[in-house]
Amino acid sequence: MRRRSAAAAILCLAGFAWPGMSSALTGAAPLEEKARAGKAAPAEQRRIRGAYLARAANCMGCHTARAGRPYAGGRSLSTPFGTFITTNITPDMATGIGGWNEEDFWKAMHEGKSRDGRPLYPAFPYTEYTKITREDSDAIFAHLQSLSPVSQKNPSSRIDFPYDFEPLLILWRAVYFKPGVYQPDSLKSREWNRGAYLVQGLGHCSACHTERNPLAVVRGAYDEDSSGAQIMGSNWYAPSLTSSAEAGSAKWPMGEIIRLLTTGVSRLATTSGPMAEVVGQSLQHLTKEDARAMAVYLKSLPESNPRPKAGAPALTEEVQKLFRQGAGIYKRHCQDCHGDAGQGAPGIYPPLAGNRAVTMNPPVNVIRSVLNGGYPPVTAGNPRPYGMPPFAQTLNDGEVALVLSYIRNTWGNRASFVTRAQVDKSREGIH
Repeated sequence: MRRRSAAAAILCLAGFAWPGMSSALTGAAPLEEKARAGKAAPAEQRRIRGAYLARAANCMGCHTARAGRPYAGGRSLSTPFGTFITTNITPDMATGIGGWNEEDFWKAMHEGKSRDGRPLYPAFPYTEYTKITREDSDAIFAHLQSLSPVSQKNPSSRIDFPYDFEPLLILWRAVYFKPGVYQPDSLKSREWNRGAYLVQGLGHCSACHTERNPLAVVRGAYDEDSSGAQIMGSNWYAPSLTSSAEAGSAKWPMGEIIRLLTTGVSRLATTSGPMAEVVGQSLQHLTKEDARAMAVYLKSLPESNPRPKAGAPALTEEVQKLFRQGAGIYKRHCQDCHGDAGQGAPGIYPPLAGNRAVTMNPPVNVIRSVLNGGYPPVTAGNPRPYGMPPFAQTLNDGEVALVLSYIRNTWGNRASFVTRAQVDKSREGIH
């Protein structure tokens, strides 16, 4: 997706998973809201369900600017095709969607068309949203219409030439987009289908975790190719969900998958960066049933071949000299928490020995974690997470490259060198 083409479009990097309530594809609202909904009028029940859907879907993740009013839009999404500014979806009549009706909203979610019929760029990920049911679309709309209107006119998106040429977008849609609600697999369980609906639909997990071709089209179906990709407008990598060398969970116990999705930490991994935001703002609010359904589906994804890795360095005298320098940096800055053998501290500091996040290719996530600090989300299941302070101002590019190259090649780890250039690039956006 980093490569350009005349018919290309982009996808949003927001969070994933959005449960519903009634059919074989939908689940229940949180217990405290379920009790209220049971006593409420039908319209209020739908609004309560929509609030759950919108929160679990992390709608605010895209439609709220930094320190901005919820759902009022204005967030800037930098992409290879230009800068997209998210819209105001509060019910303000002049600047929001106060003049919309359920049919208008459904048209946007299902067909990727605005109220006036114009095609939308898939920065709004209707290529995945099209799978949701009409019932759930209407519930989300009911919730949005119940919000307090916010009068906020946001700047227009700045789309680069030639991607701003609408006939090209129309052509792209004709070739690559086909509306269609999720169709359950009759050979799978109700729970598996629920999980598939959550992950593939409004969840749009593939928007981050799947590589795209030069036309910004997913290379394969979600369950065939979730091979990992650079996150749009970010120096973070969304790892493969089908490779055990990255973030595949086929071999994980079910409880650990659920724990990671809903708390951000487990015995086997810890979330950070954009995924930590998704867990904190979205996934922790899933019902137990929905979290388990997602885990069932993710665990079922077939194992894929790991991405080709740059070779680990030969242990020449010069390389070992560099590793000794890295070891010195590690001892000064890392050893107190992560241990003299990279063993970490259970439940507090993650181990570095045998950690697939450490040896992943490309190494952008581990670089960002050192520069930014490694902080899992604050969640109900992990209200006081331990974190790592940022070292962007403490270590220079060469020192970060040395210590990470050492960590990636000791205690049984074997991976490519981290370069100064990679560290320098990862500093973009750090203030």
